[in-house]
Amino acid sequence: VTGALVTLAAAGAAVVGHDDGDVRLSRLLPAVRLGVPGRDVGSLSIPFWQSSSGPVLLVALVVALVVACVQVYTTWYLRDDDRYGVFAATVSLFSAAMLLVVTSGDLVLTLVGWEVMGWCSYLLIGHWSRRESARRAAQKSFLVTRTADVGFVLGIVVLAAGAGSTSYAAVIGTWALPDTCVDVAAGAAGCTTGRSGLLTLGLVLLLVGVLGKSAMVPFHDWLPDAMEGPTPASALIHAATMVAAGTFVLAQLFDVLASDGPARTVLGVVTAVTMVWSAVLAFGQSDLKRLLAYSTVSQVAIMLSALAVAPFAEGPTAATLHLYAHAFFKALLFLLIGWMGILAGGTSAAALRGVARRSAFLRVSFAIGLLSLAGVPFLVGGVSKEHVIGAAYAAAHAGDGTGAVVLSALLLTVVLTAAYATRAFVVVSAAPVGPAHADPGHPGHDRPPAAVVGVLVVLVAGTVLGGLVLFTDLLPSGPSTAWGLVGVTTMLIVIGGLLAAIGSVRGVVRPDRSPGRARVDPATRLVGSRMPLFDKGFGVDTAYRVLVARPVLAVARGVAHLDETVVDATARLCARAVAWSGRAGDRAHRAERPSTGLVWVALGAVVVGAVGVLGWR
Repeated sequence: VTGALVTLAAAGAAVVGHDDGDVRLSRLLPAVRLGVPGRDVGSLSIPFWQSSSGPVLLVALVVALVVACVQVYTTWYLRDDDRYGVFAATVSLFSAAMLLVVTSGDLVLTLVGWEVMGWCSYLLIGHWSRRESARRAAQKSFLVTRTADVGFVLGIVVLAAGAGSTSYAAVIGTWALPDTCVDVAAGAAGCTTGRSGLLTLGLVLLLVGVLGKSAMVPFHDWLPDAMEGPTPASALIHAATMVAAGTFVLAQLFDVLASDGPARTVLGVVTAVTMVWSAVLAFGQSDLKRLLAYSTVSQVAIMLSALAVAPFAEGPTAATLHLYAHAFFKALLFLLIGWMGILAGGTSAAALRGVARRSAFLRVSFAIGLLSLAGVPFLVGGVSKEHVIGAAYAAAHAGDGTGAVVLSALLLTVVLTAAYATRAFVVVSAAPVGPAHADPGHPGHDRPPAAVVGVLVVLVAGTVLGGLVLFTDLLPSGPSTAWGLVGVTTMLIVIGGLLAAIGSVRGVVRPDRSPGRARVDPATRLVGSRMPLFDKGFGVDTAYRVLVARPVLAVARGVAHLDETVVDATARLCARAVAWSGRAGDRAHRAERPSTGLVWVALGAVVVGAVGVLGWR
């Protein structure tokens, strides 16, 4: 905890003391380069630069704040855990890796932080390794993200080889098109004719790694299973670190991404599908912690979609702003759901029914987090979503097909997000309160200490005040557009909320036949018996096994059989031939009388001596 607080203080001091006067989010190029001396490997330069520009420091501050909140919360949540020290140390290493990714001005340093984060996420998800489900979830996350990281590494190789350096500045200077060549809304479609396909190849490979780590379709199924880890680990992974790291990496390379239309199209289509699909799955989850997990998938897709459609002149503003906003309200929601889980003995919707009524602070804080998640205006999540919708609207208005697809998906996602956020609030607050009981795994500490309450207050303040501060600079296109988008999204949020509320009201009017149990969960009414399908992600995990795991295992068995029957058999045959010949020679040698060998040696010596004497002149 002390280390996390010191890091937070250092990040805050760096932001306050930053003197280049540029803390805009539009460009993330390094303003100051720090680090150890670089190295030249052949024709490739590896400078090992780090950045301390304004936007980078702001992200570092947000990451440090979330990590500090999680560490303080963990001292209460896992105080009876015999492996608390291991968990806290892993969180510290995880946060250090994320800060390395954030401050990196070099692709090699980014890769180091990227891979350390993946390893730490495996440890955090599998922290309760005595449970088989936790071990499986950790292994699944590791395998999926490591497979995708193959693309990330190859993408770095392509971009760095073309630039002759791994520094972001060199890569951007080599691959990015000049401002005059890039269409303001649609990217570089008119200027990429005749350009090498290497840029598209490198970016698409890089996107594969980002999509895997960010849990985008088709890699999305590992993240909900990661809920098997402790709630502080979920808050850390889902808020401002791992799953959001890809957004920041692409934001740093935005000028390069904006120079390649095909790569942006791939990113836009994948994120559009992901945000809608995961929002649908979130509504039907029987466990509210998994509901928040699917909401993270949807929100990260919204971040990445902004990079796919944002006008070149605006840069990655919308994406990075939603990254900031998401860090506050998602960390708040996960820490609150952990508190509720302690109160109710679990995080399923059935267990959490009415649990928020036991604390006014808990109920109000959870409502604020859900409202920000839904994108209600004036909260930080609402402001950041308006930026993303504004960027998609600008692209669609300019005739960009990807922008139109993303805008349509965004507007539909707004409705779905409001629906599942309303459902979550109805479950924890409007349902009848069951008998009070605490989780037996957390005896005697269902009431958090003042430090934990202070952490939650900080996150609530960031969610509320952050939106009020940022609203005055909502969109660069002007106040009229901003207010128009606010009106449209507000209407869609109301529609989504009414959808869930109607399901709840109908459930109350038409109760279950079981005496004393009212059907108040909107998903019970609207999803019904299909809820297990939602819990299983409509068979995505099964598809993994059938389409990926089984063929890979079959190929592995075939290779193993070939290795055993051909390669190993050849080696064994040669070994046996040598052994047979050795034994035959040994038998032949032993078959003679012992003195025979000595006689031949003596005769040989005489012959050699005779030749030497007679041949000497």
